[in-house]
Amino acid sequence: MVPLVAVVSGPRAQLFACLLRLGTHPIGPLQLHTGASHTARKHYEVLVLGGGSGGITMAARMKRKVGAENVAVVEPSERHFYQPIWTLVGAGAKQLSSSGRPTASVIPSGVEWIKARVVELNPDKNCIHTDNGKEISYRYLIIALGIQLDYEKIKGLPEGFAHPKIGSNYSVKTVEKTWKALQDFKEGNAVFTFPNTPVKCAGAPQKIMYLSEAYFRKTGKRSKANIIFNTSLGAIFGVKKYADALQEIIRERNLTVNYKQNLIEVRADKQEAVFENLDKPGETQVISYEMLHVTPPMSPPDVLKTSPVADAAGWVDVDKETLQHKRYPNVFGIGDCTNLPTSKTAAAVAAQSGILDRTISLIMKNQTPTKKYDGYTSCPLVTSYNRVILAEFDYKAEPLETFPVDQSKERLSMYLMKADLMPLLYWNMMLRGYWGGPAFLRKLFHLGMS
Repeated sequence: MVPLVAVVSGPRAQLFACLLRLGTHPIGPLQLHTGASHTARKHYEVLVLGGGSGGITMAARMKRKVGAENVAVVEPSERHFYQPIWTLVGAGAKQLSSSGRPTASVIPSGVEWIKARVVELNPDKNCIHTDNGKEISYRYLIIALGIQLDYEKIKGLPEGFAHPKIGSNYSVKTVEKTWKALQDFKEGNAVFTFPNTPVKCAGAPQKIMYLSEAYFRKTGKRSKANIIFNTSLGAIFGVKKYADALQEIIRERNLTVNYKQNLIEVRADKQEAVFENLDKPGETQVISYEMLHVTPPMSPPDVLKTSPVADAAGWVDVDKETLQHKRYPNVFGIGDCTNLPTSKTAAAVAAQSGILDRTISLIMKNQTPTKKYDGYTSCPLVTSYNRVILAEFDYKAEPLETFPVDQSKERLSMYLMKADLMPLLYWNMMLRGYWGGPAFLRKLFHLGMS
């Protein structure tokens, strides 16, 4: 890895180098925890639902607050994945194996891992039920159940993935198929989609388009490729500063972007994708493809949709500044499963974790939360195999940038951060509850420049 000192010069580089040294010791192959569902107690001070980014991060923070023996994580999956790197896996720049570790290795030591699936939430009785028949009660509940991939809402999927020429960077089962489709491309349409639903990492559907274009140039196939991005949205990006920069890239690289186009069917045996025009419901268009990257429709997990903790759309209904539930004061939400009006990214989870930690601390002391989440999120827009536009913004869709440079410019430094630094921070600091996003770095940089 290129040291971050090479990325930012002067005293700020030394600051970053010191911060990196705090978290460069890798997590061991197996953390000590109490492990299986059959040993689970019936009550915990803090119960965390979900063993993804938000769940593990908050479990680590709560362990320091109430003691490991008083915290449990409910999670059925045997492996934990750092999903942001799948953009690079789908483009052949990273190995899939680098993205995952055993769940056992990321559960904070001493914290109970209840290896089961949540099937019911009963916040009125302060308990949940699992698929193995257990009822578990809690004093405080943190909901971090992530987002659900709904490939089946597209006719012809997921069975269409059994055919060649089609992939999706959003699933561990299909991300390597994206790279295979990219390698096998000869000539024709390379089609990339964005669904008519909320999605996690809203920049990812177009990142793979830019990487594919770069790969075609590198392999001499660009002149034979017609690159098409069909998005259900009405703009390429929600923040004008970055949208303007992306539009310039789209123009320079001769990419075709069609707005308000929603993928409704894949005929994988014929290599055809069917799109509906959202401005003219019922009007469809069939596009033949030589390569197709599918971003699936997404929704809240089924267990939340009919739960008392959900809003009308099925998302966990939390206060956007404190992350405390609007109706149940001992219930909290973090990450993709919430109705926070910001992009659903790992960077957002990092920022939310620090706020939520402080919120719960005050609630436990019967005090009113004071620290407010500003909606910070980040989307490293990978535009080539060595360039990234680092988009950072808040609830108002206003740039909220960390570095004293114009982040709407493509930069090698930001690519190195995306590809090499962020995984280090994730595994070694965020999941251990020590990384609350870049807010403190931003303050230090700005103080240093004043």
